[in-house]
Amino acid sequence: MYLGLDLGTSELKALLLGDDHAIVALAREALEVRRPAPLWSEQDPAQWWSALDSAMAALRRTHPRALARVRAIGLSGQMHGAVAIDAAGEVLRPAILWNDGRSAPQCAALMAQVPRLTSIAGNLAMPGFTAPKLMWMREHEPGLFARTACVLLPKDWLRFALSGERASDMSDASGTLWLDVAARDWSDELLAACGLDRDHVPRLVEGSEVAGRLKPELAARWGLRAGVPIAGGGGDNAASAVGMGLTAAGQGFVSLGTSGVIFICGDHFAPDPAHAVHAFCHALPGRWHQMSVMLSASSAVSWAARSFGLGNEASLLAAAATLDAGSRAHAPLFLPYLSGERSPHNDAHAQGLLFGLTHAHGPAEIAYAVAEGVSFGLRDGLQTLARPSADLMLVGGGARSAWWAQLLADILEVPLALCEGAEAGGALGAARLAWLADGARESEVCLRPAVRQRFEPDRAHAGTHEHRHARFKALYARLRAFFSAPGDL
Repeated sequence: MYLGLDLGTSELKALLLGDDHAIVALAREALEVRRPAPLWSEQDPAQWWSALDSAMAALRRTHPRALARVRAIGLSGQMHGAVAIDAAGEVLRPAILWNDGRSAPQCAALMAQVPRLTSIAGNLAMPGFTAPKLMWMREHEPGLFARTACVLLPKDWLRFALSGERASDMSDASGTLWLDVAARDWSDELLAACGLDRDHVPRLVEGSEVAGRLKPELAARWGLRAGVPIAGGGGDNAASAVGMGLTAAGQGFVSLGTSGVIFICGDHFAPDPAHAVHAFCHALPGRWHQMSVMLSASSAVSWAARSFGLGNEASLLAAAATLDAGSRAHAPLFLPYLSGERSPHNDAHAQGLLFGLTHAHGPAEIAYAVAEGVSFGLRDGLQTLARPSADLMLVGGGARSAWWAQLLADILEVPLALCEGAEAGGALGAARLAWLADGARESEVCLRPAVRQRFEPDRAHAGTHEHRHARFKALYARLRAFFSAPGDL
């Protein structure tokens, strides 16, 4: 039995995986994000620990025998978040999250200070990454910055709490802007640019290596064996790829989570900073991946459902599905940039927009515009990447809607496959990485799950999608200057 822990933005998952590939149990605990100022996004790591303890207590109540047979633990989690701890291991401030946009000025300063940053880190400096967050702390919270002994990513803070070890894997470390991604090692030059050195960052391991062991008191509390090994794990998207068996070049997935991601595996380091493509290490040794990331995907649907009185995500998508082709063609357009945007625009100032509203439009048209707008944002990202070698697998909470999955296949013009266990996301991949750390072979562990449903692109409405996508892109291009200087509008 293997335990996968996935620390997301909106929830923590704890998954038990049998060595027959069956998911034995899945516990979930909701998480809340604090936004104390415009562009800010934070969580208190104490909330993560409380959620983990609750999830483990739930598993112990329902599956005590399975927990007692756990041979290894794997970790997955939201990337880029900065958890600053002092010399005693105490958290100094709430974690600054991946969708926090406050550090845009520090990004510009870092790019100017290290002109070859993109050739080392493989990525542009964006506010979501970890390095500019620490530069912001150095400028605005100098006292806390001076007390910072180590900076941990969210899942790696969980590892520290579970084992006392300060370690990170290559895939998650790729999102800090401190990693030499080709060399799979910290860059002293990039750390120094932020006023840090190797003592301020955790040691590096591959995702399938052992990176600590569970504290005896926690093993006793949750009913696990003493000294259970903890794998390096992976960033949420790399771990999801492992969970879906996506390990070879050209394989990939689309994720409809809080953020929207298109992920393509590769066998070499392939940066493309001109298009804001992310070039990261995979969670498996000797492999890399490219990724386009939009900051608001399912979170945009949740926002619209809440703001327009449409219930929840499922009810909004159900309303959108009632529109016929003619009504869709005349629906408003929606720019989904509620938290700024990464790929392909790298624009922390980008904002959301509903454009073209008339008296003829009601809740269903608005619902359709939001789902379509997120899909168009993903299409923009896909156009910056190498084409996938086959279908893309569909993961994340948004994958629960067959209607949205079909719309996305139509707009991307790529077949999508929904597989068993897709809703488990990074938690399944984390459990598989634990299995590998326990000595299993990749060929035995990283299997592709059975396909539950396929969505082939329907070309019947391709012309409408092309026309509306062109207008969508033109809207952003025309308004970009006003987003960055709203007072001038």
